[in-house]
Order: sequence, then C-alpha cells, then structure tokens
Amino acid sequence: MEPLNLRHLEFFVAAAGSGTMTGGAGNLGVSQSAISLGVSQLEGALGTQLFVRRSSRGLALTEAGARFLPAARDLLAHAEDVAASGTAEGSEVVGRLAVGCFRTAAPFLLPGLLESFRGRFPSIELDFFEGPMPEIDRALRDGRCELALVYDLDIPSDIELEPLYEAIPYALVGADHRLAAADEVDLADLAAEDMMLLDVPPSAEYLLSVFSAAGLEPVIRHRTSSYELVRSLVGRGLGYALLISRPPGDLSYEGRPITALRLSGDPPSIRVCIARLSSVRPTRRAREFATHCRAVLSRPQVGP
Repeated sequence: MEPLNLRHLEFFVAAAGSGTMTGGAGNLGVSQSAISLGVSQLEGALGTQLFVRRSSRGLALTEAGARFLPAARDLLAHAEDVAASGTAEGSEVVGRLAVGCFRTAAPFLLPGLLESFRGRFPSIELDFFEGPMPEIDRALRDGRCELALVYDLDIPSDIELEPLYEAIPYALVGADHRLAAADEVDLADLAAEDMMLLDVPPSAEYLLSVFSAAGLEPVIRHRTSSYELVRSLVGRGLGYALLISRPPGDLSYEGRPITALRLSGDPPSIRVCIARLSSVRPTRRAREFATHCRAVLSRPQVGP
C-alpha cells in the first residue's frame, strides 16, 4: 500500500463534509478537478472505494468511507500538532477545534467558554456544534467535533465522560403563582397543576424522573422543545415548569416576571460532563480545552 498523502486526506474529509467535490474544493480553495483526482488517488492507495458518485445528488460515503472518515479526521488533527511542534512557535497551541454541546445547555455554557478560551489560546480556531444527544453522538463518531459538553444521561458505553459539576433541578412559576413567595416548594404541591414540559431528549426523561422518584406523576399540559417558550408560558400563568439551567434574569422573552423556587427534599441531580469517544486520542487542543472547562465550570451549580 502506498503511503497516505495528508493532502489527499484533507480533500477526502472536505468532500465528505460538503457532500460534493465542488463544495469541498470551494472550502479548501482548490479546483474541483484537483480534489477529485486527490480522492481517486487516495482510493487507489487504500484499495477501496470511499464515495459513490451520484451525478445529480452529490456524494455518498460507502461503508468503507464511513468507517475511514473518523480516522482521517483524527490523522489530520494530530498532523497539526506534529507540525506545530516542529516550528519555532512549537509551544503555541494552534489549529481548529470543534466542540459539541447539548442544545438546552449551550446558551449557558458556550458563550463564556468561547470568549475565555479564545483569550488564552488566540491561535486556536474554536468552533461549536449544538444539538440533541443523538446528533452529538453522531458528530463525535464522524469527527465533526472532538469533545462535547453533555448531561450524563443515555450515554453509549464507548463514550468517555469526565464530570464537571452537578446541576440541581428547580421549579419555575409565574410571579402571581400562589407559591411564588415561598423559599422552596414541594413537588407534591405542584403535581396536580398544569406542567409546561421542556421536551428535549434526554432532558424530558430526566425531568419526569424527578417526579417518579417522589412517587408522583405530573399533569403535562404543553410540550415544547423551546426553552424560552417554556419560560414564556410560565410567565403567562399557564402552568409551572421544572428546569435545570437558569439564566441570570427573572423575566420571560415577553418581559413578564417569573420566579425560580428550590425543590424541597433531595431531588436527583444531573451531572454536566466532558464527553469524548474513548477510541480517539485527544489532540493537544482538545486537552487544553478540557483543562479550561475544569477551571471554569468545576463548581457547584444550583437553580435558584
């Protein structure tokens, strides 16, 4: 087998990411013919077909191509580390790092991390991917992100987790709710009322498990995948909600006051973790980001 050409690997990854040779060429600033030839030469070196070329529908990865894509991305990522170590600026951490984050936690975690990490490592091009856990799982496996910030719920066994902190659920009610002035609230006092459920897996299952742990079953009036819609419905007095993350302001999008209440007893908490595929060796960039997360986020987190 011929030695692998890193430039051809880059062509393959770019074409796979865009779904067309033309799109991959545009992303890299090369000609379509160059990227097509490079991928063909890579297929020749590997002795297998990586793409099915479909004239009207772009490219589709073959089974071999899908298996090879994460390894190709991993090789390119580590090649940047090796190249940087051989320069006069070898002590500087450089390159691109993509980080995933569970969708409902992203607004609370990513902005501060991106700003502070950029201040420490200006030569790292930090990007992010946010979505529900199934999409994050796929992104970790196909190499679109190297690390992810997730809740420790329904995590496949081949994904390695490092806990950062525990988050405690809280109840959210409107300012005119009969319990709004209380210091804390018992779930039993809410269970008979209408609940606005943040219906994003696996958060929804976790929030419902808080009730089942107390031997209760909520009355779910509305389900939505929108965090702010939940808060706005509560602000209108249409019901209450259980949530995990809490923004600093106590107003809904409509400007209506809402009140966060501690839950009495000992409700089951949830851990926020750094996740990575255990079979993938982390780059120096990923290691530095994990260290930064530990420094910034490893502290007790509570709702109200």
